[in-house]
Amino acid sequence: MKLTTEKINELLGVDDAYKAPEALMNILKNKDTARNLFSSFLAIETDLSFDWFHEYFQEEHADRKQKKQDFTPNSVGKVLSLILGHSESTLDVAAGTGGLTIKKWWNDGQSTNNEYLCEELSDRAVPFLLFNLMIRGMKAQVIHGDSLNGVTKKVYKISDYELTEINEKLAIEKVDAVISNPPYSAKWDASPTLLDDPRFSHYEKLAPKTKADFAFLLHGYYHLKDSGTMAIVLPHGVLFRGAAEGVIRKKLLEDGSIDAVIGLPANLFFGTSIPTVVIVLKKNRQTRDVIFIDSSKEFDKGKNQNSLSDDHINKIINTYKERKDIEKYANLASYDEITENDFNLNIPRFVDTFEEEEPINPFDLLEDIRKTNEELAKTEKELVSMLDELVVDTDESRALIQATKEVFGNG
Repeated sequence: MKLTTEKINELLGVDDAYKAPEALMNILKNKDTARNLFSSFLAIETDLSFDWFHEYFQEEHADRKQKKQDFTPNSVGKVLSLILGHSESTLDVAAGTGGLTIKKWWNDGQSTNNEYLCEELSDRAVPFLLFNLMIRGMKAQVIHGDSLNGVTKKVYKISDYELTEINEKLAIEKVDAVISNPPYSAKWDASPTLLDDPRFSHYEKLAPKTKADFAFLLHGYYHLKDSGTMAIVLPHGVLFRGAAEGVIRKKLLEDGSIDAVIGLPANLFFGTSIPTVVIVLKKNRQTRDVIFIDSSKEFDKGKNQNSLSDDHINKIINTYKERKDIEKYANLASYDEITENDFNLNIPRFVDTFEEEEPINPFDLLEDIRKTNEELAKTEKELVSMLDELVVDTDESRALIQATKEVFGNG
């Protein structure tokens, strides 16, 4: 038996998927009904390494319909979690239904002692996020609200498979790891007063109102411990766009904050072919070099979606850790190289993937031309023979046939 849309609706006691978030939230608030629901789901699915609601929620409830990247593919989640390694505390910014947190928890060894903090704005995603954290026995907190503008709707605490609503705003402590796949180029408030916010003040500019990409990045980076690592998935535009984003990017590079830039293949995400990039950040690095990895051409092609195999993932992770040049795949760029490129991080500037065409042998070309001419002459001869066999009864038709034969030199 599989967790189909129909089966999920049945377990939640609804006749239509749009009713599912409210029904699920009501079930989770009661520890007895919650545990009964967990048992029902676990009787069907026991693999806790991935988000069971990925397809269900993507099709039925996704708020980011036009962006089409509410959910991070399992292979991309694995890349991010392996980059981050094991950590005792993790923040997932724009967590959705928790796919990235699940991958991180799985990579952490499914510990019940590690702490996971998730931020999510979507009213419809939060119940599924809570379910995913609870059924896995995670020690977690969920902030339901706008992480960029600090507007909190509700705060939840999860412990021992039970849910508690906290009636106060939660101050986010610094964490060992930050993981994120936020909505790409989303609109946000970008109020000038936020320039005094400690998350953004150091960078002198705010992310544009129509592109919150760097706002999400700086928000997550601020909450990172000095010894921590952050991995975030964003569109390629953050690598080269100018104006305010260029100022922010330059400051990050001057500080040595950007550790790696990893280009992913296109069409990894459901419903969109947009290529994405993983940006890895650290604090207090002793160097300002950046490892650029172009993995955009290495993937398994699917009918509707591409994917990364374990071999592809391992190559990315090993290259990231070893920080060595690989022809047409990776380049450890010095800070001088980066400044020479005016802090433009567009990957082709640093990783040359150009493939030269093999030189043409002129004798092979002449032989091909000779064979083509032979075939053409043979075809012309056959056509003239066919014309001779035609029965015509008008002067106009006879003239047309004669003219055609003269074109072929058979007049």
